[in-house]
Amino acid sequence: MRDPGSAPAAGRAVRAACAAVAAAAFVMLWAGGSPAQAQSADEVWRMHLDGVVDPFVADHLSTGIAEAADAQAAAVLIEIDTPGGLDSSMREITQAILNARVPVLCYVAPQGARAASAGAFVLMSCPVAAMAPGTNVGAATPVGLNGAVGSDKAVNDAAAYMRGLAEEQGRNADVAESFVRDATSISAERALDDGVIDLIADSESELLREVDGETVQLSDGSDVTLATAGAPVVDRSMGAFVGLLHDLLDPNLAFIFFWLGIALIVLEVLVPGHIFSGTVGAVLLVLAIVSFGLLPVQLIGIALLIASAVFMLIELKVPGFGVWGVLGIVCLVLGGWFLYDRSGGVSVSPAVIVPVAVLVGAFFFVVVTKVMRLRTMPPAKGPEAIVGREGVVIGRGLSPEGIVRVASEEWKAVAEGGGSIPTGGAIRVVRLDGLVLTVAPVTDEHGRADERPTDPRAGTTPVEGGRNLT
Repeated sequence: MRDPGSAPAAGRAVRAACAAVAAAAFVMLWAGGSPAQAQSADEVWRMHLDGVVDPFVADHLSTGIAEAADAQAAAVLIEIDTPGGLDSSMREITQAILNARVPVLCYVAPQGARAASAGAFVLMSCPVAAMAPGTNVGAATPVGLNGAVGSDKAVNDAAAYMRGLAEEQGRNADVAESFVRDATSISAERALDDGVIDLIADSESELLREVDGETVQLSDGSDVTLATAGAPVVDRSMGAFVGLLHDLLDPNLAFIFFWLGIALIVLEVLVPGHIFSGTVGAVLLVLAIVSFGLLPVQLIGIALLIASAVFMLIELKVPGFGVWGVLGIVCLVLGGWFLYDRSGGVSVSPAVIVPVAVLVGAFFFVVVTKVMRLRTMPPAKGPEAIVGREGVVIGRGLSPEGIVRVASEEWKAVAEGGGSIPTGGAIRVVRLDGLVLTVAPVTDEHGRADERPTDPRAGTTPVEGGRNLT
């Protein structure tokens, strides 16, 4: 679980992003299901807590619990499989469960799933806590950005909160507290033996049969007898757009976005004018940093990733894919491996690290080659460097205005005499007026336009005033 004092800025940033997205895409946020009023009172509403515990999933669960109460649903079933996440989002979920006006069942499933860190708090807050065989719960010690255990104040606060949740639901508070103080993680079987969960169920249907007829006390003090055996189960999923934003906060994607963002920004710096690539790169880098703020990253992993980026940039300054490039690739691989605290079940897959390392190496090798080629080109300036050059019409053609490519650059151009020249037509520069070329079609010995595709980059030199695309 992320230390509540270690990443408040990241939490506020994500919350601000949520509000902006909600305002901009109001309709899409409701794409996940039909209105609550349309539901039947005998239904069990199923929601999922998977991936990172972030503001997106916290809002989804708290809103869904409130809507289920309004619709008088039989119960809410939350299936859990999470490595943890933000303390603030976890508390929003647990408060929604503790104050629910409808019975809430929590189920760690399927087999192999976990309720780690923030997920352990959510499980302990549920009136009915169940796990599938082969699952585990615990490892809830708060950590800071450097991967180290949080301050005594943060640990004591989290331990007290965990104990309070366990005592509220009549569970073994000592074992629950050990999840925080000792980072204990236990299997479903031991959790049942130690009294921190109520039952183990092989399937969802078995769970609903097992709890049928049991009594659950709601936040207002009223007792509700569960009637879940054979009840229809209705999925209440996130809206498509919010679900996408939630899925982007993934350990593997964060690693990919970090390097893809750096690569696009480097491309923008080396080849000015690619505003789109620089903007996309910055967005991806921000997404990666936000994800790092929500997951148990380790300082050594962050340091290695930064070192890999520095070594790659040094390689650009010292051409020739040599020692700096190799060091950059090595740091990239090690950074991906040590990026997260693997004891909490969060890691970057080797199937992601290796392809990213290969692609990053190939990218910088190509960039270095291009930079070397540009550095060896003799400078050429002034109108005399472009007038008389041949190029090709791109875009939608000239009729009479449009875009041409001359000397490895894109120029605004106008056809001489106000005529038209089709896309792919060969042209020759007649005149340069400011940053606008006047061009004429290249004709053969019979005076016919030469429509053969030309490669204006061959044997040309970039000219000042255009937009270099190489």
